[in-house]
Amino acid sequence: MNLKQAAGSGAEVDERLAALITNANAVRAITAAVEGTIGPKGLDTMLVDRFGEVIITNDGVTILDKMDVNHPAAKMLINTAKAQQAEVGDGTTTATIMAGGLVAEGVNQVLRGVPVARVIEGVKYGIGQALEQVKISCRHVSDINDPILRNIAMIAGREHQDIADLVVEAARLIGVEKLAESNFKLAEIITAQEGAANEVFLGVIVDKERMNKEMPEVVQNTRVLLIDDALEPEEIGDEALSTEAGFKRYIELQNEFKENAKKIVALGVNVVLVDRGVHSDAEEILSDAGILVVQRVAAKDLRRAAEHTGARMIKRTGLKKEAVDLEKYLGFADKVYEDEKLEHVRILGGKGKPMATILVGAATEEVVGERMRIAKDAASSVQAAVKGGYVPGGGSIEIALARKVEKSRENLKGMAAYGVDCVVNALKRPLSQIVENAGFNPLEKVEEVVAAQVTEQADYLGIDCDTGVVTNMLALGVVDPVPVKLHAIKAAGEVAVAILRIDTIIKKKEDAGNGAQGSAGNAGIPDF
Repeated sequence: MNLKQAAGSGAEVDERLAALITNANAVRAITAAVEGTIGPKGLDTMLVDRFGEVIITNDGVTILDKMDVNHPAAKMLINTAKAQQAEVGDGTTTATIMAGGLVAEGVNQVLRGVPVARVIEGVKYGIGQALEQVKISCRHVSDINDPILRNIAMIAGREHQDIADLVVEAARLIGVEKLAESNFKLAEIITAQEGAANEVFLGVIVDKERMNKEMPEVVQNTRVLLIDDALEPEEIGDEALSTEAGFKRYIELQNEFKENAKKIVALGVNVVLVDRGVHSDAEEILSDAGILVVQRVAAKDLRRAAEHTGARMIKRTGLKKEAVDLEKYLGFADKVYEDEKLEHVRILGGKGKPMATILVGAATEEVVGERMRIAKDAASSVQAAVKGGYVPGGGSIEIALARKVEKSRENLKGMAAYGVDCVVNALKRPLSQIVENAGFNPLEKVEEVVAAQVTEQADYLGIDCDTGVVTNMLALGVVDPVPVKLHAIKAAGEVAVAILRIDTIIKKKEDAGNGAQGSAGNAGIPDF
């Protein structure tokens, strides 16, 4: 039964609610697409495009991102999940389920006669209370060797022990100070390749091969030059080239470029990484000198190489500097070599900041992407826990939050209290869905957890999905990072309020200038 049918048996729904009900049904369709994936017993989703390409995953944001969706409210929910992924790297399914629950509960209250404004007021208040309680419930990671980090990696990594071990080892190599940096993301040091062995090492991978096989495959005690530009002569316009002065300038630039390439050789550089292409003259000069050159290096790989080797990136025009000045731009590493099997170059033992790389192996091309997504989720959660602490997982903390929010209901007067009820019920959704996916009755198990938490005054009691018994989630090692939980609750509240505030849907006039224009109401609304 959809929300429109729920308004009354055969009763005519007030036209003023048409937009709200349309949006709520769209949100429900999106929530239904991911709710079956949550929890240890969650199942996978198969995504198929019109060419027959298949992705099999239970990663919420991947499912939402790849879905063919047109409805604007549905897109709002998907964008919220993407924002959750970009900010903290995990918790997208939880955020989506709670947002869907808030919208559904809000519409139900409106259909009962509660004004939308009062519902929104109560939702905002309830979300604020929940966020405060998460902070109060926070436990902190004692140090980088705290065994709780592996538990976090296991849960976010969907029980893949090998990936959890890789992520935790990398976190220990990098250290707390680096993990705490706002602009560093542990997930960005991960790469997955077919046929590779699982590996964590101090160094960086440049996902390119050397320019030609005449260049050395292995270089020891390296002096590294990073060119954030093309290694090509400066260009001159066609009009200028057609004049005598212009042609003369062209010859000067060609000769100057060759001299700059020879200057690189004279500096003792033996590894050059270039952002864009390399001119054939430079390739010949550097190759003859036994220098390993990699061109068209991705910006992220170039940045990591610079940080690891201590090099400063330079533009091609900067090569005009004197040799003594160019020395300041060089980086240093113990070893640079090409792995011919995996078709990439590795830089090891850089003299700049220590950098770790997580290489996740995959047996076939089809599972490379999924193993990469799993590893990135695990890495994001581990880093979030180090930075912001953790709370009991498995939906247990949400039940504890629901109890606290429900108590705060008495602080609101009037109909806004019904909006708080929306938050209470939405906070119960994650546990309800987790136990349903595990094959248990969600109503029964949620009430068992509520009763147990009230009796023992413990926020860590949840359901063991193997036995269906109320269990200490902390003892099981089932925990969630606080930053992930905070952002999921905040994002769910924001998108739910935004959708509940929409009173009318109007189709925009076409941009093509043909004068076509939609009418007010729910006419012309895209499908979802």
